[in-house]
Amino acid sequence: MRGSWAACILLLLTLGLPRAGSAQVEKIYALLAKPKILCGRFDQTKVLAGLKKPLLSSGRFCVVADKGVLWRNLHPFPNTVRLTHDEIIQMQGERVTMRLNAKQEPTVRLVNSVLFSVLAGDLGQLEKLFAVDGTVNQANWSATLKAREPALAKAIGAISLDGGAYVTNISIEEASGDRTHIVFSAIQTGDNAMSKDEAALF
Repeated sequence: MRGSWAACILLLLTLGLPRAGSAQVEKIYALLAKPKILCGRFDQTKVLAGLKKPLLSSGRFCVVADKGVLWRNLHPFPNTVRLTHDEIIQMQGERVTMRLNAKQEPTVRLVNSVLFSVLAGDLGQLEKLFAVDGTVNQANWSATLKAREPALAKAIGAISLDGGAYVTNISIEEASGDRTHIVFSAIQTGDNAMSKDEAALF
């Protein structure tokens, strides 16, 4: 679950990196598209500390600016994670297997703080949470984010990502030693990006 919700947070960076005052970060922010609805495919490779064989998974994601994030793992085991203002829900089919409420779980409160600070364009709050450094090469860019908050650093640690109009690669170095790499592809935006089934899950 930890890797899934971390990835969901990072997907929101497709809506715009936090502007931390650096000229390079400002350039990256200008390059990024900021659609209201964005969906696509993800391929995730997770290396767990102490295990030689990486864990591979793939599926679909959707980011909806006024609703939240949908992360649908399709292979090898289907499950869905949905993040909204108030909670994080994990489902298998139509059955809810986990529900974390923001009022009861500090971790959920932190996740949603990042999530909706990005969606609301609250750059001041994001700058408090991440130290951002980036480089730009014409229409392409790369960036690193280091969590300032101890709780966020414990969960995520350091993040590197790159792309153009959208984020295409994310790497997460967790404090535990676990490493996650996510590749995004087949990105679509607008009302037709989401299927009826995906829209119904919101």
